[in-house]
This record gives sequence, structure tokens and C-alpha cells, in this order.
Amino acid sequence: MQQVRAHVTIIGRVQGVNFRASTRDHARAAGVAGWVRNLDDGRVEAVFEGPRDAGERIVNWCNRGPSYARVDRVDVEWHAPTGAEHGFQIAW
Repeated sequence: MQQVRAHVTIIGRVQGVNFRASTRDHARAAGVAGWVRNLDDGRVEAVFEGPRDAGERIVNWCNRGPSYARVDRVDVEWHAPTGAEHGFQIAW
């Protein structure tokens, strides 16, 4: 199974709406490793690493986000996996 790494930036009303915790829960359920964090400019940044289908599912979920979020845009850069990610956590 092909492994991928996605570096994602989510733009919109994505802070203060449970985006990071929801992303963590969805990523863990999808079986991908990585992290998610808030950026100072109001965006959310995440890295997902795992099987291609799981990575695509979590990136697609980021286009919706949790119910109180308003996602305007998701920028994704696909890379080869590094193997450096273990588990999925909220980064500070």
C-alpha cells in the first residue's frame, strides 16, 4: 500500500471551533500519523502521514471540518513520507 505525507493549511473560521481536536480524532480513526496546530494568523496547519486512501480521506474531511467551522480553502502539498511521525497529536 502506497504511503503519503500531506502538508495542509486550512483557511477560514477554523480557530475556536474545535478544529484541532476534531482533526486529531478523525486522523486517529483514519489511521494516519502527524500533528495539527493553530497558526498566529488564524489558519490551521497539519501534517498527515499514512496510507494514501486514509490521507486522502482526512484531507477531504479538512475541506468540511467540524460543524462550527467555515472552511474557505485548503492548501495541500503531497510529499513522500518521512517516517518521522508517530501517533497523532495537537502541536503547540
